[in-house]
Amino acid sequence: MTVLIAGAGIGGLSAALSLHAAGVDAVVVESAREIRPLGVGLNLLPHAVRELTELGLGEQLAEVGVAMAENVYSDAMGRQLFAEPRGLAQGYRWPQYAVHRGELQLLLLAAVRERLGADAVRVGMRLVDFAQEGDGVRVRLLNRASGAVTEAGAAALVGADGLHSAVRERLRPDGGPLLWSGIRMWRGVTKAEPFLTGRSMAIVKEGDVELIAYPIGRGRINWVVLVRLSEPGPLAEDADWNSAGRLADVLPHVEDWSLGWLDVPGLLADSSGILEYPMVDREPLPAWGHGRVTLLGDAAHPMYPVGANGASQSIVDARVLAHELSAAGDVPTGLARYESLRREATAPVVLAAREMNRSSSASASGLARMTDTYRHTTGSDVDILNSRASLAPR
Repeated sequence: MTVLIAGAGIGGLSAALSLHAAGVDAVVVESAREIRPLGVGLNLLPHAVRELTELGLGEQLAEVGVAMAENVYSDAMGRQLFAEPRGLAQGYRWPQYAVHRGELQLLLLAAVRERLGADAVRVGMRLVDFAQEGDGVRVRLLNRASGAVTEAGAAALVGADGLHSAVRERLRPDGGPLLWSGIRMWRGVTKAEPFLTGRSMAIVKEGDVELIAYPIGRGRINWVVLVRLSEPGPLAEDADWNSAGRLADVLPHVEDWSLGWLDVPGLLADSSGILEYPMVDREPLPAWGHGRVTLLGDAAHPMYPVGANGASQSIVDARVLAHELSAAGDVPTGLARYESLRREATAPVVLAAREMNRSSSASASGLARMTDTYRHTTGSDVDILNSRASLAPR
């Protein structure tokens, strides 16, 4: 059995590693001609760190990431409203790591090429179409360098090709538009001195403006400014995660903030670059795939980043996919079982992220209730996660 994975992002590469660990061959095709460490920071929650640790990547994660100790909520004057421990400090058996997205992707890419072979990830190959026939899937691929279109066969196709998934578009053309939260986000990475414990995530809110900042290693602070501009609704523009932003557009929203323990205007002004995009998701689908084709990660369940759960959920997708596909007697049964389990698990996460985004509480009790509700709804409570059976392939 060979599984073809479209997309060499965090989800696609995790799927290749998980399938390999389960004894299933995998090949990854990626539209980009070169995989470079793009993007900014993200958080890997304990349930994702657990899965990658069981794949033998625990030491590498510890080297590239920062094990987070706490979330600290404050107002624009730096007055603390609420704080809660994170990762090991909260009682999880696995850390919560803050890491540069591109560095995590390169870590996974190196592991895939080492374990599956140098040709296991084929760049510059864009999926343009596919068809199921008999006991396999025929995929048409465009070589972006030569312009030639070739065909490849596989036992299954997994669309891990992100927010603008070509696989999803062909499977679910009626899957609905991108939905804008009404919030525009500006993000960047800045060389800066550590703040608070040095392993703290700051969440600062004042009116319709919110700042999130946390360390991602090598003396860098990842930051994001979120500004509510309108009511939620369908997105009337493209959502490109790598669109360049301007300091002049975001700085006025926070230039008067004075936290004391973090220079917010300086953090933005000294950033090595700024990205800008709308915060979007989609309505959960009633079905992802069909037969020998399915979806994974953002292609299946894009969600707001407010719960820091997007990348983590794609990693869990990958482990469940490998577990079910290797345990099933046939490919369609394995994919159907995977989809049933993960649709049931991820739809509440999408909706919980929306609810957290709508919350306007500024009291300690309200913030504690909001975060507790999110963890319970998403099944990431300490007791639940620590007692959950392993998905590691045997």
